[in-house]
Amino acid sequence: MYRLLKDRTIASFVSLVGLIVMVFFLSRLTGDPTNLFLPIDASQEMRDQFRRLHGLDQPLFNQFLNYVGDVLRLDFGDSVRRAQPALDVVLPAFLWTLQLAVITMVLVMGCAVLVGSLAAFRVGGFFDRLASFVSLIGASAPDFWIAIVVIVIFSVNLGWLPTSGTGSVAHWLLPIAVLFVRPFGLLVQVVRGSMITALSSAYVKTARAKGVKNLPLIFVHTLRNAMLPVITVMGDQAAALLNGAVVVESIFGFPGVGKLMIDSILQRDFNVVLAAIMVTAIAIFVMNLLIDIAYSLLDPRIRY
Repeated sequence: MYRLLKDRTIASFVSLVGLIVMVFFLSRLTGDPTNLFLPIDASQEMRDQFRRLHGLDQPLFNQFLNYVGDVLRLDFGDSVRRAQPALDVVLPAFLWTLQLAVITMVLVMGCAVLVGSLAAFRVGGFFDRLASFVSLIGASAPDFWIAIVVIVIFSVNLGWLPTSGTGSVAHWLLPIAVLFVRPFGLLVQVVRGSMITALSSAYVKTARAKGVKNLPLIFVHTLRNAMLPVITVMGDQAAALLNGAVVVESIFGFPGVGKLMIDSILQRDFNVVLAAIMVTAIAIFVMNLLIDIAYSLLDPRIRY
């Protein structure tokens, strides 16, 4: 277990360093923020003062070295747009996204495991065909299209739910529903396929011969062994929720880190963009590490 954690931590650190290098230099390709924040008729003296204030007057490589040194001290600089530390801007937005992703993923895991397991128990039956049809549609439908459809139906036509904000439970229903559809469709298919393989195993046939009832057979004897490939896909989908909530947050005006990142890119607020990417990347690395631990607990062979 220790070796597994050490190897994953080293690999995550190397990836994080590569991400810092890539994002820093790519963000500078968006243009000079001086032209965005100062008036068109600003004097050259004002422009030079703005660049000195934000460290943009130095060579690009020196800016990078200074940035790396600041990051090691957990200092991501100040937001040019908001005049406050970039990390103070990013963390509240990230917590909104994290809440949205955790709630959605818990619902997805519970529903997908239940539906996929029951579908695998009667392969070719009515419930199996219905679950496969619904899950394939869900896995194929784009998030932005689903978001527009549910807004038109439930907000515009019926007037049941608000289209933006976070003030009540009703404000969360549409974003969660939209984010729920795709991972649910994918996980139902994975759970179904894994459970079909597990149910054909010899130990399941032995349990049936001993008279074990259907529900304990599915959810006690079979599900644990069938969960190994499911956990991998769950990890990918959880990371996709953290990264892919950008579209949903933008459509519903949700104050998450995805919307903040898009706004900051358009505003060329480099420090906020870099801080948002770093915080999201660290969260994904930690989540992948937890998934590896869960994987090793389910399959003792991995620990050794």
